[in-house]
Amino acid sequence: MSNIKKFENLWDVPSIFSDFFDTEKFFGNAFPNAFKNLPAANVKETEKEFKVELSAPGFKKDQLKIEMKDDILTIKGEYQHEKTEEKETYTRREFSQSSFIRNFQLPSSADTDKINAEYKDGILNIHIPKKEEVIKKSSVKEIKLQ
Repeated sequence: MSNIKKFENLWDVPSIFSDFFDTEKFFGNAFPNAFKNLPAANVKETEKEFKVELSAPGFKKDQLKIEMKDDILTIKGEYQHEKTEEKETYTRREFSQSSFIRNFQLPSSADTDKINAEYKDGILNIHIPKKEEVIKKSSVKEIKLQ
């Protein structure tokens, strides 16, 4: 009988990458929550703009900050919550906090002076228009045959 293990599907095959992406195995306990608090983001590109959608439920507008520096778009979110409940025999204080920082390198075609953002229903939408000269170059022009 062979000692070779048969795998039911591709996901059963062990990989060197599975250890690499397991932050606890790779980094130990040095960074226990390093990647757990990052909100999910979608980046879309259309003919006229780039759009970043960031999932940040539970935050308020004033708890989110968007900055541009050297073609790096930085999105920060932070909140702290404290609740105190006092009864005759005890006092209970609960604290919670959450924070994140996401950075996105913008291409040179982005018009960083015209970025706008909106936050609604836990989703932060950032619209980054492309520079006019880029839009004009990328538009389709039909060439007639003679």
